[in-house]
Order: sequence, then C-alpha cells, then structure tokens
Amino acid sequence: MNDMARVSRSDSEPQRENDAEVTLAFDDNRRASLLFGQYDQNLVKLERRLRVSCVASGNHVTLKGDAEACEHARRALETLYARAQLGLEISPGDVEGAIEETTRQRSLFPDSAVGFDQIGTRKRGPVRARNRAQDLYLRALKRYELVFAEGPAGTGKTWLAVGHAVSLLEKGVVERLILSRPAVEAGERLGFLPGDMREKVDPYLRPIYDGLYDFMDARMVERGMQTGMIEVAPLAFMRGRTLTKACILLDEAQNATTMQMKMFLTRLGEGSRMIVTGDPSQTDLPSGQKSGLSEAITLLSGLDEIGHVRFSEGDVVRHDLVRAIVSAYERAQRRPSDRG
Repeated sequence: MNDMARVSRSDSEPQRENDAEVTLAFDDNRRASLLFGQYDQNLVKLERRLRVSCVASGNHVTLKGDAEACEHARRALETLYARAQLGLEISPGDVEGAIEETTRQRSLFPDSAVGFDQIGTRKRGPVRARNRAQDLYLRALKRYELVFAEGPAGTGKTWLAVGHAVSLLEKGVVERLILSRPAVEAGERLGFLPGDMREKVDPYLRPIYDGLYDFMDARMVERGMQTGMIEVAPLAFMRGRTLTKACILLDEAQNATTMQMKMFLTRLGEGSRMIVTGDPSQTDLPSGQKSGLSEAITLLSGLDEIGHVRFSEGDVVRHDLVRAIVSAYERAQRRPSDRG
C-alpha cells in the first residue's frame, strides 16, 4: 500500500460470504474531490461498472460489495488518485481506462506515463495516456518515424495522433502538418460536391479538425491553413509529392487500396514523421478488395524501424456504450453464421 491513501476493512455481519467493506482515506481533500468528480460522477461510474457501492464523505470513500469487486475498485481509485496528484483532471474516460487496466493487473499511470511535452488541450489541460495501449502508442510516436495504429473507434488513435503532430510543430521538429484521409470511398469521388478542394474534403476530415481545435486556437488553425503550415489533402492528391520536415497523418487508412497505401508511404521525406491510423474491420472497399492498411502492416511487420500499436475493444475510452457496441460486433464476427 502506498502512502497516498489509508485503508480500513470491516467484515462484520457480511450479508454474503464474499461481501466486504473497504474504506479509503485520501490525504488531500482537494485532490480527493477531483478524484470523486463533480457530484461524485466518477464514483457513480465505478458503481455501475463494478457493481459496488461507493459512499464518499469528505476525503473518505467506503466501498461495499463483492470482495473482489471492492479490491478492483480500490486499485482503480488509487490509480486515479495518482493522476490527481499530478494536478490532472479526471474524466469519465480516465475512470473507464483505470477500470480496464486494473482488470489486467497493470499500472495505468506510472510516474513515467507518457504524455505530450509542450502542449495540452485548450479545455482539459495536459494529456496523459488513459490505458496501456495509449501509453504504448505515445511511446511509439516519440520513437519511430512511421507508426501504424489499428483498432476500433473510440480508442483515441486519431485524436492522440493529431495532438502528437501539433506537439512536433510547437517544438520545431517539423515545419508543417499534412492531414489526409480517403474521402467517401477508396475511389474518392469528390467531383459532385460543390466548392473548392477544401470545401469538398472538409466533411470527411471533421474528426481531424476537431482534434486540431482541441489542441490549437481556432485562429491559429485558420492561419496555419492560409499559410500552408497546415494542409488538408485527400489521399488521391498526395501522388507525386515528396514531403520533408512534415508530420503526415493518414486517417481511416483501412479505406486505402494497396496502390494508394504504397504511394502514400513512399511520400516520406527527410525529417518527416508519418502516422497511419485505421480500423481494418470497418473498411468501405468493394467486396473482395484487400485493405491497403492490413496489407502494409503485414508486409512491413519485420522492419524494426516502424512502430505498430494494436488497440482492442477493451481500450475504448469514448463512452461505455461504444465499448459495448464494439464488443457486440466483434463477438458477432467471431461467431459462425447460423444461416445455412
């Protein structure tokens, strides 16, 4: 037990053989309040996910329920309190991540937890990994010039990639950001849309814009686009270019064909970084056509100079329901068809 919290246990008159009561006393009232959340919302999430009772009083919280579930909740709270001690806010997604990581008997926020060096979100402050997969992802982004990240929606692949790209720009490691995505389908049929190139592509790059606005002031984003420091380009328009001193992000890469992916990867120039994200299970390519993302990961898996991080449904941090939806679809894909 660390010195951040004191634990007392009571096993008097248990309702069931495996019932337990655990009281945690945290040494800092302000940080304990941060841990519990506004209107104890973080404790409510713990109650719902772990089926335990969490009653807060000052800097104390009493856990009641199944002994194993109480122990799980205790580990999750101590993990999150370590985050509070760093002065960081605790969101519902952080609570979700702590629950998942303590399930796997791993430390979610060790002292060496990776975050962005010089930037934070404009509204939520500094960014740290919420689970082990995100921690590995951020470490890979710092180490490798080319990183593949694959996994379901809601795991933070795109958002963290955008944050890393902005941090590289702020530190002067790169001089510009280039954001790309296959638009509509792999064929990228944009001609019927009104407006100039940016207006045609904007609807399909909205998640990337959302990430930019989280990390940068809106005026800086607009100025960057006007000066070319930030460039948004559909994948098909990357052909023939050599990109130097740039951070290049390809999102939704599962919708890139084999030739498009090869073309994109060979754009990497001197002093550049490249991040490729996608969910191979969500490809919009025509039936029978292989995803360029899956093929590239397989072909390049033997290269030590390339980072590869795989997220699973357990790493979803967006919303409880998103995790349940992803899990349901993955179970259905693993289950043999009942139809003859």
